[in-house]
Amino acid sequence: MLGKYSQLGLVGGAIVSSSLCVPLVVAQLVAPQPATSKSLYVSYPPADYQTAADRIFLIGSAPVAGKVSVNNKFVPRSQQGHFASVFDLKVGKNTFAVNYQGQSKTIVVTRSAAANTTLPKDSFVPNSLAPQGDMARMPGELVCFGANGPTKAKVNVNVAGQDIKLQEQMSSVELPDNKAALIDRNQPQAMYGAGQYLGCAIASAAADLGNPTYKLEVGNPPTTVSQVAPGKIQILSPTNLDVAEVIVESGVVRTGAGSDFSRLTPLPKGTKAAITAREVSNNNGTPANWVRLDYGGWILASQVQVTSGVTLPPRTIVKSVTSRERDGSTDVIIPLQVPVPVTLEQGTNTLTLTLYNTTAQTEIIRFNDNPIVSRLDWKQSSPGVVQYVFNLKSKQQWGYKLRYQGSNLILSLRHPPKLDRTNLSKPLTGTKILLDPGHGGKDPGAVGPNGYTEKEANLYASKLLANELAMRGAAVYLSRESDKFIELSDRQTIIDNLEPTLALSVHHNSLPDGGNPDTKGFSTYWYHAQAQSLAMYLHNYVVKDTGRPSYGVFWDNLALARPVSAPSVLLEWGFMSNPSEFELIANPQEQQKMAKSIADGITQWLLTAAN
Repeated sequence: MLGKYSQLGLVGGAIVSSSLCVPLVVAQLVAPQPATSKSLYVSYPPADYQTAADRIFLIGSAPVAGKVSVNNKFVPRSQQGHFASVFDLKVGKNTFAVNYQGQSKTIVVTRSAAANTTLPKDSFVPNSLAPQGDMARMPGELVCFGANGPTKAKVNVNVAGQDIKLQEQMSSVELPDNKAALIDRNQPQAMYGAGQYLGCAIASAAADLGNPTYKLEVGNPPTTVSQVAPGKIQILSPTNLDVAEVIVESGVVRTGAGSDFSRLTPLPKGTKAAITAREVSNNNGTPANWVRLDYGGWILASQVQVTSGVTLPPRTIVKSVTSRERDGSTDVIIPLQVPVPVTLEQGTNTLTLTLYNTTAQTEIIRFNDNPIVSRLDWKQSSPGVVQYVFNLKSKQQWGYKLRYQGSNLILSLRHPPKLDRTNLSKPLTGTKILLDPGHGGKDPGAVGPNGYTEKEANLYASKLLANELAMRGAAVYLSRESDKFIELSDRQTIIDNLEPTLALSVHHNSLPDGGNPDTKGFSTYWYHAQAQSLAMYLHNYVVKDTGRPSYGVFWDNLALARPVSAPSVLLEWGFMSNPSEFELIANPQEQQKMAKSIADGITQWLLTAAN
């Protein structure tokens, strides 16, 4: 992967690329150019835009002299002539006439209607019969059924010759998308009143129950309608379960069947577990087959290899545990009979490793003194569940890797960086820092009022920050040095292969439709506990040092905050969608101030955290 990133290290006033081994001039920075055109420019929304939001902001720019109007109403502008104003949207087409000094642009925004909740008079709502795809459950589990239809009807479902009465739900609510929290509009919303029918049953034994048949009776005299659900139901045999083996490097496991559910600890390649349920559900907008593993996590069927007809599900005992030190990390080796599911949880001064389908026969653990762990405790927390608690010498954790080597579980715990505290001019000597300029290539990211893109701002800011960190002695790496598209998964791989001291993804912000364009400020984002302290410290330091407003500190399920091999934080330097703050983003001197402040904050945090 060395070809995918380059190292920046200050050597005699130059930056050296490890991939090219030739000096590059530090000043190879292309400063952002403010708009010099005398024309009116609208950067957002794009032409023929569609949204479900009830309001939209129009973002653009024009020369300072003169006024800009939208539908004959003047809009406020920043000192350099940028504007961003909010307008309400009605359902259907909304036309906005933007005018400046005889120039005009017509923007058409279509607001989609809410889902049609008009109930049919004598039939089921299309695609409302559950299950919509084949599903499987264990004996003794609830199997739930649902249908939507006319109100005040009688609805039954027949499953394998047994009738189950469904109850009409008089009220139901829907929670908005997670992003609603960014614009303070994350309140529950009414979804259905009457017309939704639900019911559950329990099957006590393994069986193929086939497709449920729904029956609707409504009206006087009653109209009767029968309809078969598209999905089949199977009750699995506990003594003849299929076994799944993870075939990808890091199996994505979730709390439920579907990509909308939260992530659990990824499962290392080779992990084996019995399949206790199946379901067809959403995977990023596309129906996909999911399987539930016996410890509770759901994984895409495409990420596992299935072996049928296994009478003995994967189980293991665990005996001794050993550890060994290698350069920069401690490896903990746990020999098992079969690779079983695991979870990891970082706490304050602790790291808890949980093994499922495991029974302890432990009599001895060899764990010498090392730079990170003060003591290793273990317990059989419940039948089939063994927990190892690593009591750590410091609150700060520096990354880990978890893998199976055969049936040996290997947990690698990274040691703190060794800083040269005697080198006051270069206090970051001995550290590696990965900077990831967000977006790039075909992905522009957000667009500022004058057309300056986030991908350009991210790269420029990253190079400024790289220079500042290199001057402090850090070996700095960039995931990209040019306008290049890199997949999120490849950016994660760069971090995992490099194993930097820190990984920082550099971005500039913008709000989703429905937001307030006056929103501004610096913000940081973390996912794993090992990155929370860095995210909080950097946010507080930069806001105080620069006087920039605060947008906040967020726990967020972001791809570039998820790597565990190093503390990984995503930085949003400011809002492209805010006209005044955008002027700072497009100002090289202001961005230089931000880069220096962030580098100072990183230095102070490392000197404290790496004690």
